[in-house]
Amino acid sequence: MTPTATGQINARRMLRRGPLRLLLQMSLAGLLATACATAAMAQTVQLPPLMDPASQERHIGKVVLVELVTPDLAAAKNFYTGLFGWTFRDRQTGGTEYAEALLNGRPVAGLVHRPLPRDTKRSPAWLGFFSVRDVDAASQIALRHGAKMLFGPRTIPDRGREAVLADPQGAIFAVIASSSGDPPDSPAEPGDWIWSTLITRDPDTDAAFYQALFDYDVFALPSEADAQHLILASDNYARASANTAPTGRPDMQPRWINFIRVDDTENTAARATTLGGRILVEPWIDREGNKMAVIADPFGAALGLLEWRGSENEGPSR
Repeated sequence: MTPTATGQINARRMLRRGPLRLLLQMSLAGLLATACATAAMAQTVQLPPLMDPASQERHIGKVVLVELVTPDLAAAKNFYTGLFGWTFRDRQTGGTEYAEALLNGRPVAGLVHRPLPRDTKRSPAWLGFFSVRDVDAASQIALRHGAKMLFGPRTIPDRGREAVLADPQGAIFAVIASSSGDPPDSPAEPGDWIWSTLITRDPDTDAAFYQALFDYDVFALPSEADAQHLILASDNYARASANTAPTGRPDMQPRWINFIRVDDTENTAARATTLGGRILVEPWIDREGNKMAVIADPFGAALGLLEWRGSENEGPSR
């Protein structure tokens, strides 16, 4: 695929290659477990709609939902409340506990309680859901382009229809056609999701896959000779990036990493450690001058921190 640029995107931001080396050594078993538990949980819990009241908006290729399966829901809630100021609305049906995370009263994430098997080496993981108009049609396109279906498609009352897949390189992601519409494109507040990055062995091929699936515009940024940095955009918004994984590690599994906007990356990362988490990648400055870091919650679920320094009018959407 030759990346093409049409229209104007509101943010161009890319992760440097080196600091993510550690993350790619982490097993994807936790993310697969998240997908399994989320699919099973959907059969027993009445999940909340994405938008209440319902919206007529639809933003194909935007991450509109991020969910985590955790072995200790109470401890996870304490961690994310202390770190981002999230509050929670609890739901329980048939013994399954689900907590809807809220930022200033607005839903931003979902947490599901599920114990990990004893002696397991896997860690929980955050799973991002990309908006599509038709899950079945999108799934067929994905399968034709080399993806694997992991769960679904299935319809969840009040939530919509969704499916979990692995892309041709093995990175796990989900698609959803929300029955209540998508969140609007607006600048992300501190404590909200701001960016998603795909680390993969072949960004060009993977970008072509997601372009076929979500009709992205793809923009190539200047990079080192042995790396690629591609921006994936739709509706004139930069939605995500695809980056080259470190060379010389054929065992590394591609994966998506989701980032939260914060006011101060260093202080937030330090606070994460006092709350029982740990720093996986120390704060660094990206090519646009934004400070980033990658942390893990007390149970090992990784997520990124991004101290966005652009103007609000140029900022990436949530």
